Amino acid sequence: MSHCSFSGGEEYKNHFQPGIYVCSECGHELFSSMSKFEHSSPWPAFSQTIREDSVSKHPEAWGPIKVCCGKCGNGLGHEFLYDGPREGLSRF
Repeated sequence: MSHCSFSGGEEYKNHFQPGIYVCSECGHELFSSMSKFEHSSPWPAFSQTIREDSVSKHPEAWGPIKVCCGKCGNGLGHEFLYDGPREGLSRF
């Protein structure tokens, strides 16, 4: 099992072994390695969450959507709409 914390999450940018990424604060399941993809950003990139309640989303005025752990509220980064590996998918 891998842990995901986007303040320093660069540790998992090139990590593609099978597993589940969980919140570094509370262990809540966030992303599956099956939804992870290579991206030019310096952080790990995922196309979808494990469950709808894996994360909470908070729109920001400047465009992207702030993403937090759905259980404890730990900040995880942002969701960028339509920037996923295929048309119509987002990037977390």
